[in-house]
Amino acid sequence: MRPGLNSVILIVFLLLLDLYVFQAIRAMVYMSTPKVRNITYSIYWLISISVVLMIALLPYINWHNWPPTLKSYLMAVFMGLVLAKLLVTVFLLIDDVRRGVLWLIRKFSSAPAVAATPATGGLSRSQFINRLGLITGGAFFGTLLYGFSNKYNYRVHKIKMAFKHLPASFKGLRIVQISDIHSGSFANRDAVMKGIKMINDQKADLVLFTGDLVNDRAVEMAEWLDVFREVKAPMGVYSTLGNHDYGDYYPWPDKNANGYSALQHQNLEDLKAVHGKLGWKLMMNENVVLDRNGEQIALIGIENWSAIKRFPRYGDLKRAYEGAEHIPFKILLSHDPTHWDAQVRTEYPDIALMLAGHTHGMQFGVEIPGLKWSPAQYFYKEWAGLYKKGEQFLYVNRGFGFLGYPGRVGILPEITVIDLV
Repeated sequence: MRPGLNSVILIVFLLLLDLYVFQAIRAMVYMSTPKVRNITYSIYWLISISVVLMIALLPYINWHNWPPTLKSYLMAVFMGLVLAKLLVTVFLLIDDVRRGVLWLIRKFSSAPAVAATPATGGLSRSQFINRLGLITGGAFFGTLLYGFSNKYNYRVHKIKMAFKHLPASFKGLRIVQISDIHSGSFANRDAVMKGIKMINDQKADLVLFTGDLVNDRAVEMAEWLDVFREVKAPMGVYSTLGNHDYGDYYPWPDKNANGYSALQHQNLEDLKAVHGKLGWKLMMNENVVLDRNGEQIALIGIENWSAIKRFPRYGDLKRAYEGAEHIPFKILLSHDPTHWDAQVRTEYPDIALMLAGHTHGMQFGVEIPGLKWSPAQYFYKEWAGLYKKGEQFLYVNRGFGFLGYPGRVGILPEITVIDLV
């Protein structure tokens, strides 16, 4: 595929989508005054053409060097508009199919035509479906805008867990798990400090971080070192790497034909050093044995390991596990929850608890009593909260930070508190 062809296809698709949705806009204000129609049409096409122009100009505006916050908001608005229009399109297609079927019936039937009955309130059925589509799309877009205010709205999730093989000395151990900080997305220091205070207020014995400290580059942590250095626990803070920590998604200028970049390699070394500066013990395919009153549990931490091909697999659980075989109770830190079913459960049945993150719960969904839904569930079998199979448990943290969409709807940023009882 030639360079730029993807952009051309996207622009053509967006224009066709705009034209199709415009039919519903035009039908909605058809009976309004000329002034109202002109204002409505102008606003619609001004927004639509602005989006198309932004896509067309991306190759020429040095997008990667724009301020991260500005980029995230622009992309969120762009994606929100496209998704809202696609929702409207679903309703329009339903109405077009309905009318097509009725036309065929009338064309090939000898029965006399029957006048259409208004669907509700004097509106024709088509008008009703079109308006319902516009309301649905508008409500969805409005929800995304509202979600901007929730990105620092931290929630503490507390769970109690009982294990047969937990040594008596560790009963009552309190663990705080955080994940997916994505420091390059932050823009509000006071709000993040509020989250740090909430972490420390839990009085954890142990804090465990399950990866994605940054979006791409170690330098993103420069202004946040003093903030996250405040995360402390008597038994220590332990951490692992997530898929974003390797810088695989950043356009390193020195990357050669084989995909190697000296800058990327140095970035990873710098990021490892950041964990040390925070006072966190970064676990790179290794384990540590925690001792209380002569009894022991093992903490195992591996690099990113995913069962999904597009994500990196640097983790080595076999190496990390070595030396911990005799420890009766084991906790694994592994960023990607697909690791649990793909390897942990099948090959390491004595790992009692795995802690993961990665999914963010897509930062969008519904979690109310009796209903737990997110688009994440169509991509990940385990995507948020606690899961159990046999005697093994997995907990998937919803993420402390955010990425891409600078907000959260329904799935709020999480601080997990696990009490071993």
